Amino acid sequence: MPPKRRYVSPLREQTAARTRALILEHATELFAERGYGRVTVADIASAAGVASKTVFASVGSKSDILDRIVDQGVIASGYDQAMKELLELRTPESVLRALAHGTRLGNERQFTVHEAIRKALPVHENGEELWERATAAYRDALHTAARHLHTLAPPPSHSAKETGDLLWYWFGPTGWRTLVVENGWSWDRAEEVLHGTAVATLR
Repeated sequence: MPPKRRYVSPLREQTAARTRALILEHATELFAERGYGRVTVADIASAAGVASKTVFASVGSKSDILDRIVDQGVIASGYDQAMKELLELRTPESVLRALAHGTRLGNERQFTVHEAIRKALPVHENGEELWERATAAYRDALHTAARHLHTLAPPPSHSAKETGDLLWYWFGPTGWRTLVVENGWSWDRAEEVLHGTAVATLR
């Protein structure tokens, strides 16, 4: 006699997915505001309006929650599509403008996620690996952009590797945070200046 097939309720799955999303949303906000080390699972449960056992059952431990936040941030970044469009551009100026605007939008939209991860690094048991996983695709995208710049005329005066490093220095998350968060610049002004610096240096 064949085993009974487990019934899966679409409505129950949708409810569970909404609960997970709610937990992750509030966890991200709490980690960004207070810091990972100062937030408990009970805090997250209270903010999401669920029991602590629901947090563990739906998402897992606090470390599991942070892992999911990192994964969601990478998926939401849209690097693949952005790079496909950027590689179609045929002038250095258009590439640098696209990089300045695209990375600005990404950092602005993902600000809370970036802050949640950044504030976790000093106390997380695998902080260095976590940051590498969170930023690897971002860094690779900028180095891909650098190699593309070297196929255009005029190419940058630096090597392709140095060009990629400079793009990361200007358009990586630290550059944006330094100007906007630490020094109080507007996102518009930061984009304008970072773009101008890249054009002047790489021209």
